[in-house]
Amino acid sequence: MTHAETAPFQFFRLQVDRTRRLGPSLVRVTFTGDDLKGFAAGGRDQSLSLFLPHPGQDAPVLPPLDDPDMYAILGAWRAMPDDERAVMRSYTVREQRTEPVNEVDIDFALHEDGGPACRWAAQAQPGDRVVVLGPAIAENTGVRFQLPEDADSVLIWADETALPAASAILEWLPAETRAQVFLEVPYSGDRMELSTQADATVTWLVQEEGAPSAVDAVRGTELPGEAPYVWIAGESGSVKALRRHFVRDLGLDRRRVTFVGYWRKGLSEDALREVPDETQEDA
Repeated sequence: MTHAETAPFQFFRLQVDRTRRLGPSLVRVTFTGDDLKGFAAGGRDQSLSLFLPHPGQDAPVLPPLDDPDMYAILGAWRAMPDDERAVMRSYTVREQRTEPVNEVDIDFALHEDGGPACRWAAQAQPGDRVVVLGPAIAENTGVRFQLPEDADSVLIWADETALPAASAILEWLPAETRAQVFLEVPYSGDRMELSTQADATVTWLVQEEGAPSAVDAVRGTELPGEAPYVWIAGESGSVKALRRHFVRDLGLDRRRVTFVGYWRKGLSEDALREVPDETQEDA
């Protein structure tokens, strides 16, 4: 059965084809590879696990990938020494193309004090090798944005780390869908053109311009429509505060709020995996 609860994921060997700077905070890395013939992104906020080499390694170090048991491979990877095994980080598929060649774009948020994935992306060169654990079918659990059939409007909040996902969601939204969108970025140069057929109102919250906080910006906005759906993603503290606002303050059914903490201030992704998910608290 190939529905969202049991969707298969596979390992794909890829290499960098090219990179492009999108603004002060984002760089796009385009990947190619024969394995992409079996890759099937579901669009929207489709996530994957990206395995990267340590500095000085030619390719990410992983156990043999021919075992059909994905969890056995992951278990063997976790058992390897930390300074040897591939670095793993979660990212969004910004876009998949099958013509004229198979390609996948991943947009990386760049920070001066960024971690290994940030440093890798800033220096990525054509031919650099990676491995991804990604979807083999489009209907999969890596797509969090699930628009209810009765939804008549959407509200989106994303910071720069979730901007690729928000952009892909806007491209996916059906024509004439009412959407209220808040995008929080560090610099004015991070603003970008967004493509959508939706009836979308986009507000850029630029930190260097003194923009209000996520909660302050959204608190003064009425939820659009009679049956709204909310998607919020980015720094987990902001996500938690926004979720509390929608569910507790406004009384929105929590099943109509999708929330994803991509990162937390002061913690690496490895450390974040070891602490409770604060976005789940006080709902």
